[in-house]
Amino acid sequence: AARALVEESRESIASRLGARPSEIIFTSGGTEADNLAIKGTVNNRDGAPRIVASGIEHHAVLDPILFLAESGQVEVTWLEPDRCGHIAVGDLEQALERFGDEVALVSVMWANNEVGTVQPIAELAAVARVRGVPLHTDAVQAAGHLPVDFAASGADLMTVSAHKLGGPMGIGALVARRDARLSPLTHGGGQERQVRSGTVPEAAIRA
Repeated sequence: AARALVEESRESIASRLGARPSEIIFTSGGTEADNLAIKGTVNNRDGAPRIVASGIEHHAVLDPILFLAESGQVEVTWLEPDRCGHIAVGDLEQALERFGDEVALVSVMWANNEVGTVQPIAELAAVARVRGVPLHTDAVQAAGHLPVDFAASGADLMTVSAHKLGGPMGIGALVARRDARLSPLTHGGGQERQVRSGTVPEAAIRA
C-alpha cells in the first residue's frame, strides 16, 4: 500500500511538471538534487571536464561546482548576467564553441532566488543540445509560481523542492531524462533508479 502511494504521488508530480513518472528521482530536497545533477554528471566523465554555469546560481549549485573546481576535478566557465540578471543565449553559444567536447554540463537556474529574473531555459537548452551537452536547471524558485514543463523546456536535469510549494521540508526531486548519465552519490539500496539510495519517506513524498 505504501509503495502504491509513492508511485501514485510520483505520477501526480510528474504530470504537473511535464515529465514522465520514471524521470522523477526523489531526494531530501533541492540541495541534494542539485548535487546529484552536478557531481553525478561529472563523475561519468574521464579527465577534468568543464562546467558552464551562470554566475548567479543558488549556493546549492555554486558550492558543488566550486568544490569540484578547487579539488581539480573540473574547470569552470562562468556566464555573467546583464544588469537585469539575464544570461545571454549568445554567451552560452560562444562558450560551447570555444570549449567543445570539454563541456560536461551546463547549469542555469530557471528563476533567480534573489531578484526573480527568469532565464530563457528552452533557448539555452536548445543550444546545449546541438552540442550534445546536458543542461541542468534549478527550478526550485520557479515551480509552483511559473509554468514549468520539463519536456517542453528541453532540459536534461531539473531540480524542485517541496517546501517552496507548500509541502514539507526535507523532500524534493531531481527530474532526469531517462538517458541522463548519473553516478550515485550515495549507495545502499538504489531505491530511486539506482542513483539515489535511502529509505523511502512515503509520507513526505505524498505531502
